[in-house]
Amino acid sequence: MSVTASAVQETIPQARTARVVNDFAIQVATVNGSGSQTANLVLLRAIFQMGVPVSGKNMFPSNIAGLPTWYTIRASSKGYIGRKKEVDFLVAMNPETAREDVLTLPRGAAAVYDEPLKLKDLRSDVVFYPVPFDKLITPITHDAKLRRLVRNMIYDGVLAKLLSIDMAQMERALRKQLGKKEKAIALNLSALTAGYEYAEATLPKLDPFVIEPMNKTHGMILLEGNAAAAIGCMMAGVTFVSWYPITPSSSLCESLIDYLKKYRKDPETGKATYAVIQAEDEIAALGMVIGASWVGARAMTSTSGPGISLMAEFAGLGYYTEVPAVIFDIQRVGPSTGLPTRTAQQDILSAAVLSHGDTKHPLLLPSSVSECYSMAMDAFDLAERLQTPVFVMSDLDLGMNTWMSYPLEYPKKPIDRGKRLDEATLERIGEFARYRDVDGDGIPYRTVPGDGMPAYFARGSGHNETAQYSERADDYANNLDRLARKFETARTLVPKPEIDLVRGARIGVIAYGTTHWAIVESRDQLKAEHGLDLSYLRLRAFPFTPEVFDFIDRCDRVYLVEQNRDAQMLSLLQMECTPAQFAKLGSIRHYIGLPIDGRSVTTELLKHEEEERAR
Repeated sequence: MSVTASAVQETIPQARTARVVNDFAIQVATVNGSGSQTANLVLLRAIFQMGVPVSGKNMFPSNIAGLPTWYTIRASSKGYIGRKKEVDFLVAMNPETAREDVLTLPRGAAAVYDEPLKLKDLRSDVVFYPVPFDKLITPITHDAKLRRLVRNMIYDGVLAKLLSIDMAQMERALRKQLGKKEKAIALNLSALTAGYEYAEATLPKLDPFVIEPMNKTHGMILLEGNAAAAIGCMMAGVTFVSWYPITPSSSLCESLIDYLKKYRKDPETGKATYAVIQAEDEIAALGMVIGASWVGARAMTSTSGPGISLMAEFAGLGYYTEVPAVIFDIQRVGPSTGLPTRTAQQDILSAAVLSHGDTKHPLLLPSSVSECYSMAMDAFDLAERLQTPVFVMSDLDLGMNTWMSYPLEYPKKPIDRGKRLDEATLERIGEFARYRDVDGDGIPYRTVPGDGMPAYFARGSGHNETAQYSERADDYANNLDRLARKFETARTLVPKPEIDLVRGARIGVIAYGTTHWAIVESRDQLKAEHGLDLSYLRLRAFPFTPEVFDFIDRCDRVYLVEQNRDAQMLSLLQMECTPAQFAKLGSIRHYIGLPIDGRSVTTELLKHEEEERAR
């Protein structure tokens, strides 16, 4: 046995001797701008191609380069794709964080590290694998810049050997990642092979973690939520996009621009059949969207929390003048600039009532890549049906991370342009009044310039049902009452919640968005470890539908789980619950900037239940 192998042998942990197959988390700790993303995605995809359910979470700093970054890949034979609280296998490449990264590992974990970091003496209950990355990369390329980038593929090779990941799948994943860049493929493949051969010759397998082929990803794809939302926008028939770049929403419009350039050209002239404008700020972006929508375009913007704050006045204009708009909010951590590259659900309350006065906006709450896609299409239909701004409330975790998904389905239903006035309708109603409730649903008929129907002026100040300026008390009150009636109509149009009622369960959980994945895992933990069954309701939209209140009535206690400090969704529920219903509601909140994990939900819920029993 080599000296290196002897040193590793001395650190064999006693806590984990049984093999751990397809159920662990790998974390790569490096620095931003080091080119590790390619290596991380190759590793993720190779495991996925072996049929093992997998998810990837990227935690990166809000600067260009140089600060610590962590990428966590979770393999789960049970299909859990939420964040796993514990790291089982560490790749330590960053000298600044290596010591802390190792010290926070659970007992029985394993760590591959850059040999000069000398980490093996830090713990006696962790398996260490030192690797001389600089020595291994030297014969592969003499270019200093390329060495810095390609050396990351060495840890992919080491992990492939140690974790039994099929090298053929690693190469296939590498080719998928780099496309037709043959020189880059050859260089990275050399580094990948060098890492594998070094591990094979020098590093005996001492940890329990292994990847074995399964058949649980057949027919599935890997996709980011922002890309899926962009495809949904294109399928929805978007013709106008105005945006201002902001993390973590930028990749939505960037992806959409690429898709539009490829697919939205006049077949005869080759000219674009859409318009995209990068505005000077988020205020202008929404203003342009409202203007474009007023003249009949399907228009949208994408932003994050700070942009939502700036959009308040135009959001109110869209609400009060009743002009459709679709706004994607890819939520991040606030207040103020906050943590721009961390995830949260902290804009729920502000988006629901954005602007001053009595203003309410519908919210769509996607929890998956497929819902980013489908709710993008729903948002455009809903905005035009209700003639109002509609917010799609995604988050950084969903928008910028890689998720498994079944292929996106081609839309089957026709586009819904809402209550657009035509000759037959005009004849039926007798007279056009832009803000008159003809059908009792609070939604008037609208026209757009040039459609041959009566025109009107829109203004954000007080107006009567014929769109004329008015400060009469009855005109104002009637208008606000009709808008409230329209919001009640929205309850019948927004997506209904998904509900899983468990017979005999007296405790319920409500969640939304990416919190869903932690709830899935926590429910299994509570059942397996404590014999506790929970019923579950996943919110998919605001305003709330009757099913939400029926669910609360069925339970003795209901915990609303969300990723913000102030229980924002609970506050929205409080506005609409009866006192008896609200008395049943408890709050489990998570606001550290990392995606919520199942174990944290389990621990917190049990704590609340213990307190309940002690009363």
